[in-house]
Amino acid sequence: MDLSYQIVRSSRRKKLTITVERDRTVIVHAPASASEEAIKQIIESKRQWLFEKINHSQKYEALPHAPGKEVVNGESVPYLGRDYLIEIAETKSGGVEFSRHFLIPAAQQAKRRKVLKEWYLSRAAETILPRAKRHAKEMGVAYNEAKIVDNRYRWGSCTVKDHVHFNWRLIKAPMFVVDYVIVHELAHLLEANHTPRFWNIVRARVVCADKAKTWLKEHGQILEEEL
Repeated sequence: MDLSYQIVRSSRRKKLTITVERDRTVIVHAPASASEEAIKQIIESKRQWLFEKINHSQKYEALPHAPGKEVVNGESVPYLGRDYLIEIAETKSGGVEFSRHFLIPAAQQAKRRKVLKEWYLSRAAETILPRAKRHAKEMGVAYNEAKIVDNRYRWGSCTVKDHVHFNWRLIKAPMFVVDYVIVHELAHLLEANHTPRFWNIVRARVVCADKAKTWLKEHGQILEEEL
C-alpha cells in the first residue's frame, strides 16, 4: 500500500522526526541535508507504525462541509467550553466585545471573521500564557519561550529548543482541557516520550486528564474549525 508523506526541511534541525496529524497527514521534519533516499528508507522502516497511527481512532477525515460558521446575528461560537450568541451591533470600543454574548461591530462587517479571530488570538495569549508560566513554576520546569500559534492540527508542542507552543483554538475549549494541554507539553520538558512516567506526571498535575483527552477526541474536530 502506498504511503504518502510531506517533507518539511530546516537548516536548524539536526534530527529527523515523523508526525501523523489528526487529519492523517504524515509530516517528515528533516534536516536540510537529509537525502530523499535516506528519508524514504526511514519511512519504509516505520511503515507498520505509521499505518497504526494513521488508523488510530483519534484520527479522522476532514469535515464533509465547509469549515467555520457565519458571523451573523443569531449564530453562536464557542469560548471556554460554552457557545455564545453573536450580535452585530455598535460597540463602545469599536472592536469585538464579550459579555455573556459576542458583540461584533457593524462597522467591521466586511471583515467580521477576521476581527473575531483576532479577538480569540488576543484572549488566548492573555489566558493561556500566564497559566503556562504558573504551571511551569509549580512543576519545577523551565521553558525558553511560550507563544500562541496558528496550527490547525496540533493543540500544542514542545520543541527541541524547549519552546512551548499552544494552538489559539484551545481558548474555545473548557479550562480543564486548556490546563491539560499546557501540562502535557510542559511534561515533555521532564520526559520526552509518552512513557508511563510521562502520563504519571500529567495525571498528578491534572486529575481530570483522561476526561480532557476524551473531550478533545469528541469535540476536537469542531474545535479545529476556524471559528
